[in-house]
Amino acid sequence: MTVPNPSLCWWVWPVILFSATFIIGCIAPLSGLGGGVLFVPLATAFTPFNIDFIRGTGLILALTSALFSAPRFIKAGMANLRIMTAIASISAIASILGAVMGLWITSALPHGQSYVLVALGAVLFLIFAVMITSKKAEFPPDGKVDSFTAKLGLVGNWFEPNLDKIVEYKARRLPLGILCFSAAGFIGGMFGMGAGWVGVPVLNLVMGLPLKAAAATSMTIITVNSAAAAWPYIANGAMLTLIIVPSVVGISIGAALGARLALRVKPAFVRYLVIVMMLFCGLINIYKGLHGLAIL
Repeated sequence: MTVPNPSLCWWVWPVILFSATFIIGCIAPLSGLGGGVLFVPLATAFTPFNIDFIRGTGLILALTSALFSAPRFIKAGMANLRIMTAIASISAIASILGAVMGLWITSALPHGQSYVLVALGAVLFLIFAVMITSKKAEFPPDGKVDSFTAKLGLVGNWFEPNLDKIVEYKARRLPLGILCFSAAGFIGGMFGMGAGWVGVPVLNLVMGLPLKAAAATSMTIITVNSAAAAWPYIANGAMLTLIIVPSVVGISIGAALGARLALRVKPAFVRYLVIVMMLFCGLINIYKGLHGLAIL
């Protein structure tokens, strides 16, 4: 197991983690990504901690970020709990399976951590592709609702103050949405990143939810998926207080500030910054993984 540099005082890494997660918390609301998606690549690339501890912490950070905003969205009526229940009941299982698979790879396979680092780098390139190619429709045009989704009556509405009216919508293509979220949940559980990077595009472009409803519902799904995926890490002792406590405090304070900065800072610049960071961390993790496999 990789351990921190013993020449450093015990309090140095908590300070570094608090500072880094504070910045991540500020950036996350502006970039549209969860805290876990930003934390895991940076921590695996630039800290000496074991990757299991990093992935476990990433899920806790994803859960923390979602819990900060989900209650507000539910109270405002933007989060659709019926859609959340239909999707999360399946995707949570996939998240647990992903977490179990990720822990098995690092413990059972020789050089398992190196395999995970290479795979994480590949996933970061996938996230880069999603961020570059995905488009957002504030109010997607009405489309045909399949029979399965129609039988569940997945409709919703909320009062939109900017339009001074009640916005109504009907979800569609639920089976495809469940499949996408299950795949994202499996990946998120395996790498400790949650599924926020794919949640909004799927709900908005695939299932036809308005952008605000998609973002709000995605947060509620993340609370279920991340909480479910965290249990295998807890059961296997892959939670280190030295990492979790300063990281949770840092991202909580940063997220509160980031929500205010979102009203003043242009999110496009931050989004491009995050995209470049994803590519950079992906390359570093692939290099570290291949180096561990004695390929480089």
